[in-house]
Amino acid sequence: MKGSSIFRLVSILAAAALVVPAHTAKSQDVGVGGGAGIFRPRNPETRKRTSRTATPVVRRGPTRTPTNTAAVNAALEEQIEDLLEKGNEFRDARRFAEAVTSYQEVLKLKPRDGRAAYGLGNVYSDQQRWDTAETAYRNAVSWSPSDVESLVALSVVLVQPRTGAGNAKRLADAEAFARRAVQIDPKNAVAWDRLGVALQARGLVNNETEHSYRRAVEIDPQFAAAYAHLARALNKLGRRDEAATLYQQAATLAKDPATLNLIAESLQEEQQWQNSEPILKRSLELDPRGAPALYMLGRMLVVFKRFQEAEPHLKLAHEVNQKAFEPVNLLGRTYLALDRYEEAEVTYERAAGLATPADRKQLAGEFGFEGVGDGFMKRKNKAGAARAYQRALQLDPANRDLERKLAQAR
Repeated sequence: MKGSSIFRLVSILAAAALVVPAHTAKSQDVGVGGGAGIFRPRNPETRKRTSRTATPVVRRGPTRTPTNTAAVNAALEEQIEDLLEKGNEFRDARRFAEAVTSYQEVLKLKPRDGRAAYGLGNVYSDQQRWDTAETAYRNAVSWSPSDVESLVALSVVLVQPRTGAGNAKRLADAEAFARRAVQIDPKNAVAWDRLGVALQARGLVNNETEHSYRRAVEIDPQFAAAYAHLARALNKLGRRDEAATLYQQAATLAKDPATLNLIAESLQEEQQWQNSEPILKRSLELDPRGAPALYMLGRMLVVFKRFQEAEPHLKLAHEVNQKAFEPVNLLGRTYLALDRYEEAEVTYERAAGLATPADRKQLAGEFGFEGVGDGFMKRKNKAGAARAYQRALQLDPANRDLERKLAQAR
């Protein structure tokens, strides 16, 4: 992994800077989710009850059956509220498996409960499981069509970068759901901001995009993330001096890790890698185990070929969120760049278990198992090379170059 290969890796990473995710203003809680500065919608609300121990009174006589039905229904609702609250508590504690179980139990009792579907979407979004989160949020929107938070959360997930087909449809849907949220609640700063993000994700950086962001900051002048998004749009429009001022304003207003991550991600998307470093360090001071900041800081260090510094950040990002593909994949690339081929091989194997079909082909290539095989060949370790090439062929069976290399290794 020397010379031109390193420069190719850096250029690939620079081109792969992710679409900026969301944040929130007063209507949403912001926290650290599963990946790069991810928007973290607040938990589904549960109904306040005056007493959790009251026993329904069952009257005797002619009204017995309907009263019993009412008692059963009340008990069922009480159980649903308890499960939702448990799901929320587990999610906040990052006990994701238990949170999923709690929300799924609600759906067993009430199969079309929009709050439970929304709660599941939140947990999957925290883990960067975008496909699963999308399905859950679509259910939430279908079952609770007027719920603005579900509409906004679905719009957020739909703009997350994913491999494979269907991206154009997802981005169009992201815009449509954000528009619906704005129509339902015209004073929702987050919804206006998400409309701007959805438009920009579709490559539409125009007056409407700018207007959407400006409406967000007019409604909530403390909305740091919206200032960062507006700055990003103005940069695209060539208004760099205005953008620089807005980035500074966003950084000054930012009080939480997720908003700082958002600002850093905006900067990285514009290839302002060095400017993102102090922002990410501030984020990690607030949350040392924040997976989004850990991943982005690791990515920035890899771009500057500071591989040894990148390693601990990427390792911890993977440890915190073991369901996310990108941190462990980039950790494998880091080991590859450091000529630590055995560790790269083991790490790529972990990444393979998290990969989509398109990701698997990527893992087979020069910055994956093929690169590991090439490294072993340089060391005259033909057995290791053959093993790595064989694994690459399993991931990309039609690759004739891999077949040739495997034959040479054998």
